[in-house]
Amino acid sequence: MNIKKKIAVVCMGMLAFAPQPGHSQVAAINAKNVTGGDLTGRWDLTVMENGKERASWLEIEISGFKTLVGRFVGAGGSARPISKINLTDNKFSFAIPPQWEKEEKDMVLEGEPTAEGIKGVIHSSGGNDFTFTGVRAPLLNEKKKVQWKKPVKLFNGKDLSGWEMDGKKKQWIVQNGELTSPESGSNLITTEKFGDFKLHIEFKLKKNSNSGVYLRGRYETQVIDNAADAHPNSHLFGGIYGFLVPSEMAALGPDTWQSFDITLVGRMVTVVANGKTIICNQEIPGITGGALDSREGEPGPIYLQGDHGPVAYRNIVLTPAE
Repeated sequence: MNIKKKIAVVCMGMLAFAPQPGHSQVAAINAKNVTGGDLTGRWDLTVMENGKERASWLEIEISGFKTLVGRFVGAGGSARPISKINLTDNKFSFAIPPQWEKEEKDMVLEGEPTAEGIKGVIHSSGGNDFTFTGVRAPLLNEKKKVQWKKPVKLFNGKDLSGWEMDGKKKQWIVQNGELTSPESGSNLITTEKFGDFKLHIEFKLKKNSNSGVYLRGRYETQVIDNAADAHPNSHLFGGIYGFLVPSEMAALGPDTWQSFDITLVGRMVTVVANGKTIICNQEIPGITGGALDSREGEPGPIYLQGDHGPVAYRNIVLTPAE
């Protein structure tokens, strides 16, 4: 057995039993010494933007003895660090600078605990106010030995059966056994939802194009045409967007068929890109920008990003867990 295959086997074996890293014992102890320490942890947020629910995520941690810090994921973009979270009378707030927003103004979030979780308002960089509610994110760390069902073809090579588009521009077409988005437009989403699974998917990008494979509709594995010698980061090829950095750059370049083999059990993910194991049984902390919802404890669809340039997919096979 060669080295690459051995690594893949080790990752697969670990997935069945590896627990999710929780909050450290030190953080738990320190939380007792901070007013509002019950705010620490991960929160799945639902934001109301112009009458529509959008997914968001917040993590609050203690740095040292009393300083609250964290990370935030908005409806778009990636996880952003929070250098300091202010806490007054059990109400919290923080400001973070723009990411992809055109405005120069900081986004400000103000919140407070409730019987059900947290609630508050987001003052956007664009000057709009959006209310939100939040519940504690599930751990998804149940120890189990995974049993796999039979593989299922999510794309039949003939038509869009089992898929639906999420926008007005219906640009996805089937040509020569390929699922193709010739230009930017809608995302493509399976009508069926899944819990734990193994996914094989092949794709081809035009030069400088960008797409993504969303696992359970919440966690984006980055599909992008970047240089083969680019230094890996979470925003480039094979990364879990904004969170997990691949161990090496496995991109093959534009106009070339490439592949992902992804295993997701709970929060633990392994990504094999073009035959190379680049993420080995790592925890996905929370949803990524563009998630369909923030209900992490529920099954979700596979969705393919179609709003960042031409892309084609084929041979999409999912093996669900029992």
